[in-house]
Amino acid sequence: MMDKNSVIGFILIALILFGFTFFQSSQQRKRAEEQARLDSIALAQMPRDTAVAALPSAGEAALQEGTAAEPASEGAIYADALLEAARQETPQYISLENDLLKVEFTTKGAQPASALIKKYSSYGGGELYLFKDGGAEYAVSIYAGQYIRTSDFNFTLAERTDTSLVFRLPFESGGYIEQRYSLSEGSYNVKNLLSFVGMQGVIPRNVGSYDIDFNVTVPRLEKGYKNESQYSKLDYYFLGEKKPVEIGRGRSASKSIGSRLSWVAFQQQFFSAIMYAPQEFANGEVAVNFIPENDPSHDLMSCSAKMRADFRPAGTVSAPYEFYFGPNHFNTLKSFDRKYEKIIPLGGWLVGWFTRYAIIPMFNFFSRFIGNFGLIILLMTLVIKLVVLPLTYKSYASSAKMQALKPELDKINAKYPKQEDAMKKQQATMDLYKRADVNMMGGCLPTLLTFPILWAMFRFFPASIELRQQPFLWCDDLSAYDSILDYGMRIPLLGDHLSLFALLMAVVMWLYSRMTTANQAASNDPTASSMRFMTLWMMPIMMFFICNNLSAALSYYYLLSQLIAILETWVIKKFVVKPEAILEKVRASEGKPLPKSKWQQRLEMAQKMQEQQLREQQKKRR
Repeated sequence: MMDKNSVIGFILIALILFGFTFFQSSQQRKRAEEQARLDSIALAQMPRDTAVAALPSAGEAALQEGTAAEPASEGAIYADALLEAARQETPQYISLENDLLKVEFTTKGAQPASALIKKYSSYGGGELYLFKDGGAEYAVSIYAGQYIRTSDFNFTLAERTDTSLVFRLPFESGGYIEQRYSLSEGSYNVKNLLSFVGMQGVIPRNVGSYDIDFNVTVPRLEKGYKNESQYSKLDYYFLGEKKPVEIGRGRSASKSIGSRLSWVAFQQQFFSAIMYAPQEFANGEVAVNFIPENDPSHDLMSCSAKMRADFRPAGTVSAPYEFYFGPNHFNTLKSFDRKYEKIIPLGGWLVGWFTRYAIIPMFNFFSRFIGNFGLIILLMTLVIKLVVLPLTYKSYASSAKMQALKPELDKINAKYPKQEDAMKKQQATMDLYKRADVNMMGGCLPTLLTFPILWAMFRFFPASIELRQQPFLWCDDLSAYDSILDYGMRIPLLGDHLSLFALLMAVVMWLYSRMTTANQAASNDPTASSMRFMTLWMMPIMMFFICNNLSAALSYYYLLSQLIAILETWVIKKFVVKPEAILEKVRASEGKPLPKSKWQQRLEMAQKMQEQQLREQQKKRR
């Protein structure tokens, strides 16, 4: 039998063992918490792909926390029983729609599954889906004890009205992730509110960000793959900038973005999927991959945006986002006041300015009264030609006078046939032009004025959604090429078809060049002959190859422009410029001194210097 001292000794030993065990357990828990904090910080600072690979499994996380948290059953992935159940549920589909747009959502990830744009159809007449089920992903990833990705779970439909849907993903702790979507009547804009409610006990306080994956595969929607891909791209925008940055345009590309940005757009030729963050994304990576034309999927491109967003732990954390699924219509995009309209390729500052403030308003004005877009293009061409007529008149008149002077030019060429007399021939030609009041620079100004107009049309017509699937004469779609002959095979440069508008445009361009260069036929100047060949043959041929695969509206406009130019030139030659009167004026001024311009004075000085050099060379030879 133990005495009193022995009992006290055993009690003290038991207390010491209990205290040591408690102390060790406490220290181990603190070390685990500190390690988890450090791991979470390191995770947030890692590149995204590396961070995902470094995350612990459910069992490892439980051991690190020093708890008995284990998957609810054998084969389970997530320790949270509600998450594991949500992972295994069957997805359901619910839609929101208005008069313009129908978006179908799936409970699998609480994300858009397909977007049907009403009032438009794909080439061939089918429904126009900007993306179809399986062709899009909108996933949110965050560390909550385990790294979770919303697209892995089936959310619960918590609320539903005619214009909104609310999805929730509950946790055992009582918190949940919520995705709220709303679509108003007459809008292509889907509003989204992402919320983390009551998650402060699940998401560690040191988690400072979450990731967003927004991926879309856009199907082919237009007639020609080459033209469609050439005008399709990915854009992203930094708040405060004048225009977005673009990558792609028919070529696969990717970009890592290290600074804050406002929105990203996956832009097909005439339709776009845009994701906008009012609070901005912290950084991200974007990529666009164009799918080959012969791919059986009949898809155009796959686009991805891997974005990171800031997270500030609290009882409820909410982040608003918006999605635009709709047409690249200039006024519609401009109405958002977010520079969306800048994704439409309208040219640089000069050409873009002319397109925005002249071409588009004029096009919209005629569209209010006329439904035939071929007639609208004709009226636009006439207006443009009338506006620049006072300036182009000098060019046409100068060309007509030069043709009237052809007999006198032939005499000068015959008088100075030798190369060493080139200076004398040039002086005599300048003297002739001055007597006939011909301005040699008269043809340059109209060319400079016409170029930005032609370039503006070159950018406007292929990007104008108003022309999409609008027929005119033999053309079934003014926004695409018109084809009167399909070869069944692709010919380099030419393509697999023949465009009649492009062919007619090239022929008329040749006729116009022939008319304007007729007076140069007698010239033996090699430079002039080369320029004449370029103008008469190379330009029409090059324009045909370029326009054969582009918008029929563009070829049609160039055709009309050349026809009107021919008519203007003929009227000036026939009724304004009289060849007999010009020749009579020249002959009447022969032998009379003419005031010399500075150009003529410099020319005469150069001629005297040349003659002096020749005399000095002859003296040396003697």
